[in-house]
Amino acid sequence: MRNVHHLLIFILASLMGITCTRSDKKMNRDKTAQEILGNVEYQAISYGGYREITREIQPTVAQLKEDMLILQAMGIKLIRTYNVHLDHASNVLKAIDELKKEDENFEMYVMLGAWIDAKNAWTTVPDRIRDEESPRNETEIAIAVDLAKQYPDIIKIIAVGNEAMVHWAWEYFVEPTIILKWVNYLQDLKAEGELPADLWITSSDNFASWGGGDSSYHKEDLNKLIEAVDFLSVHTYPMHDTHYHPEFWGVRDDEMGLSDKEKIDLAMERAVDYAQNQYENVVEYMQSLGIDKPVHIGETGWATISNEHYGIDGARSTDEYKSGVYYNAIREWSNEENISVFYFEAFDEKWKDAQNPEGSENHFGLINLDAEAKYAIWDLVDAGIFEGLTRDGKPITKTFNGGYDAMMETVKVPPSLEEVMVDK
Repeated sequence: MRNVHHLLIFILASLMGITCTRSDKKMNRDKTAQEILGNVEYQAISYGGYREITREIQPTVAQLKEDMLILQAMGIKLIRTYNVHLDHASNVLKAIDELKKEDENFEMYVMLGAWIDAKNAWTTVPDRIRDEESPRNETEIAIAVDLAKQYPDIIKIIAVGNEAMVHWAWEYFVEPTIILKWVNYLQDLKAEGELPADLWITSSDNFASWGGGDSSYHKEDLNKLIEAVDFLSVHTYPMHDTHYHPEFWGVRDDEMGLSDKEKIDLAMERAVDYAQNQYENVVEYMQSLGIDKPVHIGETGWATISNEHYGIDGARSTDEYKSGVYYNAIREWSNEENISVFYFEAFDEKWKDAQNPEGSENHFGLINLDAEAKYAIWDLVDAGIFEGLTRDGKPITKTFNGGYDAMMETVKVPPSLEEVMVDK
């Protein structure tokens, strides 16, 4: 009997072990936003899967699954989307859901973006009504809610608006009161049990919109919004400011005797410092309100091609070397500080500036439309992580055929500080 008793205990313990193991696996595949954000094991990226010159041609679920497998190989486990009124968002969720069913080890979560517009946005009406909203916003939020209910194991964050409060987004920007209204609405749904209690709500906007810049943004509704969100999703783009606010850019007088690469590397160090300072300014403003909650980076990135202000006839800031330096420095810093960065972006998308193929907006991806990994992630190609993966039938290879010297021939030294300030 004693042996039988011991055998029963062993079997019971074994069954409990199996149960615990399965439970642990489930827990590992269904993290909360609180567990994911700031976790270096859950790298984030901004994602759009559009291949064509217009968003009227939507990527297929099969294409989106290809992309998810590529991102998984890169260590990405959290992606950000931008709106829900097109099929892209729902198809991304379907693609992830199918991959999870096909492979129990596949893990990918989503920050779902709900687009917000002012009344008369994107029209010829000369004065947008910024304290009134587009009737379309209600539909956008409703779709986001439905998707969050349908995919609670995938959608862990809803972002209300994208750069919707920053003043230079003059085509559509709204006052913080509009964003606050919808954030509160979603928080109420959580409190009522209509949405998961651990779903986090935010808005993803420029650092200035979060109080980290001009005091004109410091309004009571913004302060209420900071109190209402679960975390702040902050955008910072030093690449753009190599033209618009170039004080940190340009070669200093005491650097003129250095090699070209040394001049570039010092300029890039200042660019990274610039981004970090904008992030810290938001944290400082938030804390000045007596509020303490997580602050993550909803967007930052560095384009590789431009025929505009940032290109050869301007700030000379866009090329693969500078982009790679920025990407790796931002990842290193954010990992050390436990800050999530939705790096902008995973793949090039040519619809963004359809009339200008060499426009910078088309070239922020880490992988181009020929399935070539840019310099920033050449090391991942070398490590073989893309082996067996394709994008639209093409294996992931390197730009410039992996030729460092050939790439560096395209890299230009920034103008002098005096020149960039004159151009400003």
